[in-house]
Amino acid sequence: MNNPFSGSGVALVTPFNEDFSIDFDALRKLVRYQIDNGTDFLVVQGTTGESPTLSWDEKLAVLKAVQEENNGKLKIVFGIGGNNTVEVGNTLKSLDSSGIDGILSVSPYYNKPTQAGIIVHYKHLATCTDLPIILYNVPGRTGSNVSAATTLELAKIDNIVAMKEASGDFARIMEIIQNKPEGFGLLSGDDAITMPMIAAGADGVISVVANAFPERFAKMVHASQKGDLQVAREAHYDLLPVTHMLFEEGNPGGVKASLTKQKIMKPMMRLPLYPISADLQGRIEKETERILS
Repeated sequence: MNNPFSGSGVALVTPFNEDFSIDFDALRKLVRYQIDNGTDFLVVQGTTGESPTLSWDEKLAVLKAVQEENNGKLKIVFGIGGNNTVEVGNTLKSLDSSGIDGILSVSPYYNKPTQAGIIVHYKHLATCTDLPIILYNVPGRTGSNVSAATTLELAKIDNIVAMKEASGDFARIMEIIQNKPEGFGLLSGDDAITMPMIAAGADGVISVVANAFPERFAKMVHASQKGDLQVAREAHYDLLPVTHMLFEEGNPGGVKASLTKQKIMKPMMRLPLYPISADLQGRIEKETERILS
């Protein structure tokens, strides 16, 4: 199975009302914003969507709302991962996969499994669904690291189609790109290095920043894919200051501040996440105005 996900993917945030219930009107507005501005695929209920604080029923309700607003226009990836292998597998088995094009599954966190354990974990998940699976390596969140050798071993499994790589380790990234089987994809999980990753041979990104700046981010990604590095560099460096700001006090507080400035949603996040400082909010609002002017 070849990787069907490339270009500018967006890890959708979950908008909340002031009472912390899901703001489905804002969610639909956000999906339309992506469809109309060059995004290639949508990722629902990754960490950027504050998935740890949503119940399973809420996650399914968010998925349904995104599917309805998307209406088949863009591919949809649904986040299902965890550190209980059997439970994650059972969730995949019971999932109604209609309208879902792929699964994003983070490597097991907190337990700190060995590389052998990570391999067996994903091999089990691959038997629990026929959907394409995107692996996700984000050691800053999980406390463990998926090695290049492990990634390349898992790439041999038919329905494991790509890796979202957020380690920032270019040596490993290039080792995967150089040795991966044909049809296996590598996606950036780090907005700030997406352009050089694509230049090195990555297939695209699953982005946080593109929630707020889909047109600009997609322009950078698509120029990088075409090898138009002059255009790609200009877009990359234009977005780089705000990219750093959006992660300065954690994700998704920064990007929600920009989306609030754009009147797409409120800045609410569920605890333990907490609103960003007034100073950072002011700087993000100023930079948002500059980029969109």
